[in-house]
Amino acid sequence: MNERVLRRFIKLMALLIVGGMVFWLAADWFGGGEPGDYQVRVGDQRLSEGNYDEALEAFDAALEEMPDHRGALMGRALAFMQSERHDEAFAEFGYLIDYLRDTDSPDDATGRAVLAGAYANRGILHDRRGEYEQALQDYVRSIQVDEGAVEGPGVIHEILYGYKPSTIRDRAIYIHEQLQLPEDQRVLSVPELDDEQRMYKP
Repeated sequence: MNERVLRRFIKLMALLIVGGMVFWLAADWFGGGEPGDYQVRVGDQRLSEGNYDEALEAFDAALEEMPDHRGALMGRALAFMQSERHDEAFAEFGYLIDYLRDTDSPDDATGRAVLAGAYANRGILHDRRGEYEQALQDYVRSIQVDEGAVEGPGVIHEILYGYKPSTIRDRAIYIHEQLQLPEDQRVLSVPELDDEQRMYKP
């Protein structure tokens, strides 16, 4: 076989493979999944960038396309929470929790993970506001629903960043122990550590 023809054939096949992969990824990103999924991915990206107003616009667009989209409802609640619009965040978490409890079946693993995340995040919101007993209740509910969904980053995170963030279980145990102490001996908030508490978006 002619070497030039072989080389040309290999290059053509490589281009076709790369082109096919790019097309497949683009199709999955822009058109894959359920209605509203693309807008939720955009909202998640804006949320991670700290662009909360743009995140809310994307989540609202997802909800127009698919009312009660679980990812969009969670995203809206987190955008409100991170922008310190606490009343709106509580309302959104409450709606999401009620919706999931009313509609999800026991064998819906994604629904359980989102419900656990909603309880965990509402607990974090209570925690930030100094409402420790309500935070503890939500943390316990979160663990009961699906502890695996809210156990937080593992050993890889610890290796990369040099620390392992507190988990929902860790925080629940700590709050429970502190609430057993006399009020003047309790230390329920350490701002430097509290700032590292992560949000949960399954």
